[in-house]
Amino acid sequence: MRRDEPILRVQDVAHFYGHIRGCEGVSFELYGGEVIGIVGESGSGKSTLLSLLSARLAPSSGQVHFRNRLDDEIDIHAISEPERRLLMRTDWAFVHQNPRDGLRMGVSAGANVGERLMAIGHRHYGNIRNQATDWLSKVEVDTGRIDDLPSTFSGGMQQRLQIARNLVTQPRLAFMDEPTGGLDVSVQARLLDLLRSLVSTLGLSAVIVTHDLAVARLLAHRLIVMKDGRVVESGLTDQVLDDPQHPYSQLLVSSILRT
Repeated sequence: MRRDEPILRVQDVAHFYGHIRGCEGVSFELYGGEVIGIVGESGSGKSTLLSLLSARLAPSSGQVHFRNRLDDEIDIHAISEPERRLLMRTDWAFVHQNPRDGLRMGVSAGANVGERLMAIGHRHYGNIRNQATDWLSKVEVDTGRIDDLPSTFSGGMQQRLQIARNLVTQPRLAFMDEPTGGLDVSVQARLLDLLRSLVSTLGLSAVIVTHDLAVARLLAHRLIVMKDGRVVESGLTDQVLDDPQHPYSQLLVSSILRT
């Protein structure tokens, strides 16, 4: 990929639920190795936007273009369903807030990681198991538990397993929906350190939705602040959080300072 070309280009995208605005008029570009955080209160439109970007929801208007590993820019909402499924198994990753939504709970930890490799054509059992073991180690899950079911893991360990399942195919773009939500503070801190390390090591581009400004500050290079389905402010993360310009951004930041 050419470094001067964005990996994701979002152009005036919108989605309406009947007469209710989910989001509207959102445009931005994401470059290789960059992380963008989307923040706002519940109902701000950030989850709707993430669904549009990851092709889980069709836009009412606007376009989302992704530059794939062949350096072709594709309209993700114009390609066929099989092409979209292949994209989700290869170039994309999606980390859910609830790891159970991103795992198969009835198969082992190793099988959860290995399945994604098999989906792109890997067939050698030994190689698949070795890669699964390697990725469990990378996300700091005890490799001795490779044959254990995810249901026997803690919530934090399930989230680590979901991350391994997603990243084993070396995707180029990750979507993360409140990746540390619902976890204890100490578990959150360790998971955030892991995510920051993996994003940096892999040169991964990512879009992270969170209501937690501390998470945004730690992981995101740039920030998009949403309110009532619209972007009210965007810029470098530290700039937005240290010197917010929009009254709503100021309110978000001040509410954190008061806690």
